[in-house]
Amino acid sequence: MELTANFGLLTLVPPIVIIVFALLTRKTFEALVLGAILAFVMSDGIGVIGALLDAMMRVVGDNAWMWMTLGLFGSFVALLTCSRGTYGFSQLVAKYANGPKKSLVLAWILGIIVFMDDYLNILTVSAAMRDVSDKHKNPREMIAYVIDSTGAPVCVLVPLSTWAVFFGGVFGDQAELAELGGGMTLYYQSIPFIFYAWAAIIIVPLVALRVIPPLFGMRKAYERVERTGMVYSERSKPLNADGVEAEAKNGNIWNFLLPILLLIVVSVYTEDLLVGLVYALILQLVLYLLTKTISFDVFALQLAKGFANMIPMLFICVGALTVKIAMDAISLPAYIINAVLPYMTPALFPAITFVVVAGLSFITGSNWGIPAVTVPIIAPLAVLSGASVPMTLGAIVSGGTFGSHACFYSDATVLTSQASGIDNLEHAFSQIPYGLIGAVIAVILYVIFGVALA
Repeated sequence: MELTANFGLLTLVPPIVIIVFALLTRKTFEALVLGAILAFVMSDGIGVIGALLDAMMRVVGDNAWMWMTLGLFGSFVALLTCSRGTYGFSQLVAKYANGPKKSLVLAWILGIIVFMDDYLNILTVSAAMRDVSDKHKNPREMIAYVIDSTGAPVCVLVPLSTWAVFFGGVFGDQAELAELGGGMTLYYQSIPFIFYAWAAIIIVPLVALRVIPPLFGMRKAYERVERTGMVYSERSKPLNADGVEAEAKNGNIWNFLLPILLLIVVSVYTEDLLVGLVYALILQLVLYLLTKTISFDVFALQLAKGFANMIPMLFICVGALTVKIAMDAISLPAYIINAVLPYMTPALFPAITFVVVAGLSFITGSNWGIPAVTVPIIAPLAVLSGASVPMTLGAIVSGGTFGSHACFYSDATVLTSQASGIDNLEHAFSQIPYGLIGAVIAVILYVIFGVALA
């Protein structure tokens, strides 16, 4: 990738417009489309509509696995709820999660245990703990924050996850790093330096236990619960219109545990979450019909309804992936990297790397794409400059993790908000202060260790 940019400061206009428009209108998909159009106007001129449609068609065609996985997850959760299995699980954990703080801490612990994949993590913890959290009147914003914070941040720290496999492959492809070891060896060496992930995970129980108080949007969410008793806002009501209320009777825990366990086991064994979902749905069909929990007609209806419930999220994901293509068309990553190169001394190299990758991941919503693009550029520079290579690689992973966690249109953020039954921007804006705290801590640590190891 050439470190050139043709539009100068104008390169920053589309991402700025996306963020400002989303803040002013509270519309995510529309903001993404507007930003993509502006970028394609810059890159393609009067061919903007053709470029936009080509990008969207490419996104839809190249990501069929994602669309099927997210849609069937909606079906899976709808069936769990309709079977009253989630209520049965909440009854089981009630004696352990017998207060608002304990329920959040239990969700955090469960999020650490399910470390294999961020999607699987988010799906499992949300299905298990949302009703439990509601019972103790925690705002949905808070349980969504806990779930999102134990998604990517946990997965990057465990070398058995999908994130580790991806980054190990990317690191292993760099010839300049070959003498330092294979891809997974490099990943192992980087884990202590993935400072953002460590900070994000540690901050969660501090927030749950109120050591760190509710801030900004989270404080308003708690005030809403105290004032109205509603765990979610008016904006989030459409996402909860079809739910089974927490007071549902005769909840059978096996209607929850068996499908969830099969989902985890099959997903881990096959290394494919979509396959795990299909097997779990088949089990739900057999289990619920044999136990006469629901009829076949109700099963078919919930299967379709659950899939349909995910359509708003699918729109946002299409928009985010289209924006990634649009930003590449105007060479945004190249422009940003080129702008900071003069300041990348050995001592500051990891800190600047984290800021650049985190910023690009946040702007584009691409928590894997941006690191994959920047590693071939940054890794050779780290070797040539004498900066700590493991720390620099850890900074790249940290930056991608921040993007996954904090960007309001990243797949993890959108999936978490949908699974938690909360408006996407309400989730994003209420958790961003804690994400920024983790980012500041990470920058400080990169500067300290960068100076010490330079």
